Amino acid sequence: MELDWSCRFPLLCQLTIREFEHTSVIGKEVKRLEVFDKVKEIIVEQLGVDPDEVTLEASFVEDLGADSLDVVELVMAFEEEFDLKIPDEDAEKISLVKDAVEYINSQTQI
Repeated sequence: MELDWSCRFPLLCQLTIREFEHTSVIGKEVKRLEVFDKVKEIIVEQLGVDPDEVTLEASFVEDLGADSLDVVELVMAFEEEFDLKIPDEDAEKISLVKDAVEYINSQTQI
């Protein structure tokens, strides 16, 4: 981001730009947490697992006990909830909760 050198108070303009950039970073983190919360809710509902078991690093199969059909149903639930289409080649790469959250974040607007 370039500074507007015509600004009468350059230091104040720099601070405003930094504040904007900081707010943008915070906004992305808030969005990521909101997506995680919704993904977690879907996983708990679909798999019947304890909410405490659903962490970003949890594997759908190894940690949460999902089988291949469960994973397909989770992907379909994510598509419906977040109004997106996850191609099969992308769905195959989603094995951790973190993978789902990051994919959904990359495909949706802030």
